Amino acid sequence: MSHQVPTTSPVAVIGAGPAGLAAAAALRAKGVDAVVLERADDVASSWRNHYDRLHLHTVRWLSGLPGMPMPRSEGSWVSRDGVVRYLEAYAAHHGLDIRTGVTVERVERDERGWLLRSPQGDVHADAVVVATGYNHTPVMPDVPGVDDFTGELLHASRYRNGRPYAGKDVLVVGPGNTGAEIAVDLTEHGAERVRLAVRTPPHIMRRAVGPIPTQATSVLLRRVPTVVGDALAEVTRKLQVPDLSAYGLADPGKGVITRARRGEIPILDVGLVDAVLAGKVEPVAALAGFEGDKVLLADGTEIAPDAVIVAAGYRRGLEPLVGHLGVLDAPGNPVVSGTATPAGAPNLHFIGYSNPISGMFREIAIDAKRIAKVLSKQLTATA
Repeated sequence: MSHQVPTTSPVAVIGAGPAGLAAAAALRAKGVDAVVLERADDVASSWRNHYDRLHLHTVRWLSGLPGMPMPRSEGSWVSRDGVVRYLEAYAAHHGLDIRTGVTVERVERDERGWLLRSPQGDVHADAVVVATGYNHTPVMPDVPGVDDFTGELLHASRYRNGRPYAGKDVLVVGPGNTGAEIAVDLTEHGAERVRLAVRTPPHIMRRAVGPIPTQATSVLLRRVPTVVGDALAEVTRKLQVPDLSAYGLADPGKGVITRARRGEIPILDVGLVDAVLAGKVEPVAALAGFEGDKVLLADGTEIAPDAVIVAAGYRRGLEPLVGHLGVLDAPGNPVVSGTATPAGAPNLHFIGYSNPISGMFREIAIDAKRIAKVLSKQLTATA
């Protein structure tokens, strides 16, 4: 890795996380030179900042990137630190050209292809692969009183572990995988009371049933019509998880695959169900607002927790980088990704901006190889 910024490169990859490294490695395998530009000082910077107990919810053998499987020594469910070790080894194994400490602020068209603007030096490239991350920019809830709340309020991106909350009353907002795992982590670190604010009841599945990971089943369900997938997933869900309605977590009904295809991934349980059944995690109504040191819930309840942890709300944060190119939709997501390129933006690719039920790492690996195949042909034809 180097801090020196090249002036030109056939392909510039923005971001040295899993998606950026996978794209660069797949391009290298096709004989295409690519430089990876990373604003942090190391690869996998976002993974280094995740909470301590995080493990992949996708199984190791379905999460490897192109050209190098995850080592068996990391176990079936790879830890946060295991992912960092893997990505460091992956970059070294493929001999990737990574320039750290380089902040790409804007991507522009020019007569030679693309110009990447950076305070550390501009880079000309024939093609660009944007891989800055799905959960790039934390967003706090837009509810009344949030700016004047006098209690402790933090986004899950700043949460590391539950030790500071031992003996405290904590409200976790957002019943996704992150919120569910943080709620369990808080109980295991001795929080006096843990409540989980729920707007839309989540689907909950076991991470694995015996030796079969739910991810493997999900890969198969992606290939069937949505209505069939919903029916099959519902049978599986009912067999795996008890009805938690009596504990404040309403049954969400059918629709696991329907919601997953909208990016609403089911919770892959790593302890939430048992914690709810034991009364250690209390599902409550959705966050409605704040008033002084009080938290207002959607059912009219008013509570006064010692801390509120928001485990929901991220944006892609792509507007400053490429928003002027007309390649984003209204919420700020790429209009196309993978091998497709936006209209009027040839050789501009996006990777890692979906959250598929079949696993983000798996889909990144597939897209990386497809992008590399397309770009190798395109750049050879125009050389």
